[in-house]
Amino acid sequence: MKLLKVTIVLLIIVSAAVAMAAEKQILFREDFRSLSNWDPLHFPKIKQHSTYTIGKVDGRSVLKAESHASASAIVCRKTFNVHEFPHMRWRWKVDNVYTKGNSRDKSGDDYPIRIYVMFQYDPKKADFTEKLSYSVAKTIYGKYPPHSTINYVWMSQDIAERVITSPYTDKAKMIILEKGRSKVGTWVSETVNIIEDYRKAFGKEPPATASIAVMNDSDNTGETAISYLEYIEVYK
Repeated sequence: MKLLKVTIVLLIIVSAAVAMAAEKQILFREDFRSLSNWDPLHFPKIKQHSTYTIGKVDGRSVLKAESHASASAIVCRKTFNVHEFPHMRWRWKVDNVYTKGNSRDKSGDDYPIRIYVMFQYDPKKADFTEKLSYSVAKTIYGKYPPHSTINYVWMSQDIAERVITSPYTDKAKMIILEKGRSKVGTWVSETVNIIEDYRKAFGKEPPATASIAVMNDSDNTGETAISYLEYIEVYK
């Protein structure tokens, strides 16, 4: 009996240690039960904003992102070090894609859903030209824009490339995870390595500090789309 009690205690200790180790692997997880951790992001000259609400799909709490010839995003208040926590995973779904979507041209640069990883600008590591341009941007917008971004996108068109450059700026790279209509209406799970994708996209190491944003935009195509995000997780 005494041996049994000792065995049970040891199992409890081991189980607790395993659980604590697993928790340390995950920096944070957003299950979208509310938007308390998120702030809206509006863009200059775009008056029509996309909407982001919490809803229920198949009994699960999800983020519903909806655009009608609109564009705006929501940004997570939490930042993280991508070198310490380089992995992300999430589950998303789109109800439709855009008939006029064209990722190589500004007139079609819309996605029914995208997840940004926005890398923070560090003036201590910038050259003179960068410092000047970012200082001007801060004067206009009240804060520094991102140093660079990678956008994990659900693309409307079916193309061969996995990485493309935004038609607006070479500081934004699109990582194409899903494309076309074949999985419309289906929940899809994604897992990415931020550092590896940044290296492939930019050919160098990413800045350390980053934050996450979610966007559904259709201001260029003038179309409508609804998409959903069940959760996002950042982990080791």
